[in-house]
Amino acid sequence: MTTPFSGVFPAMTTPFREDRSIDHDRLAADAQRLEAAGVDGLVPVGSTGESATLTHDEHAAVVETVVDAVDDVPVIAGAGSNATHEAVSLAEDAEAAGADAVLLISPYYNKPEAAGYLDHYRTIADAIDLPSIVYNVPSRTGRNVPVDVVAELAEHPTIRGYKAASGDLGRVSEVIERTSDEQFSVLSGDDGLTLPICSLGGTGTISVVANVEPERTGAMVGAALAGHMDRARDLHYELAPLVRELFVETNPIPVTEAMAIREDHPPHVRSPLTRLSTEKRADLREALAAVAEEPTPEVPA
Repeated sequence: MTTPFSGVFPAMTTPFREDRSIDHDRLAADAQRLEAAGVDGLVPVGSTGESATLTHDEHAAVVETVVDAVDDVPVIAGAGSNATHEAVSLAEDAEAAGADAVLLISPYYNKPEAAGYLDHYRTIADAIDLPSIVYNVPSRTGRNVPVDVVAELAEHPTIRGYKAASGDLGRVSEVIERTSDEQFSVLSGDDGLTLPICSLGGTGTISVVANVEPERTGAMVGAALAGHMDRARDLHYELAPLVRELFVETNPIPVTEAMAIREDHPPHVRSPLTRLSTEKRADLREALAAVAEEPTPEVPA
């Protein structure tokens, strides 16, 4: 895989049947739809893919289905855990399934110190022959990965990126500043902050909204990376109402409902998640309809 990572990488949902088994046919169709829309890669079995409720065998099977479904786009598999040995196992399984890179959530619940983060990520990176992306999302893990740690990890030959989902632009700016001498990508993990992060020097996004608006998200990021900030800003504001609706409840509840509204797959999520509350579905429908009324922009080549 060519690094650094650049462009739009949808954080894919995992489609479930009514009995909550994985619908691999719909999963493959989703991957093909997104590839045809011009995305730069796919990210299965991350937070949006409900990785927390998948078994290890299901993780590997989802990755394999996505890899087999697409022709030319890279697959970045979620493979993190709060137990280093488990993360190594998931990363090895993702590699065996054909993934091109792995996305590694920082250890959650046990909240390691700086030395623990360094050992965790280096151990995983050394166990596989794939590029790794460090995923910082303190709303789910309880702690930020220290910027000093990220800067040190960026010196590792196969730790090639950082997914920024802290909501803290100052922190993102410092990560970009301190890793600028490395072959290292900083990707937005907050759809509402993708444009600001690209303006700071970020290289794209691992995106929720790109599941339902891949062309518009791709056009926004492409415009931003090409320096066409007025165009990027217009597209940002076209997407903004929908982005807000996609986070009115815990991700991936709203985006799974949005996929159902767009008839891409049913609105089933696995327990303990629940379907989007009835009173919020109307607002989501309105946001989807409003953005659909805008002309579909071309994704930059």
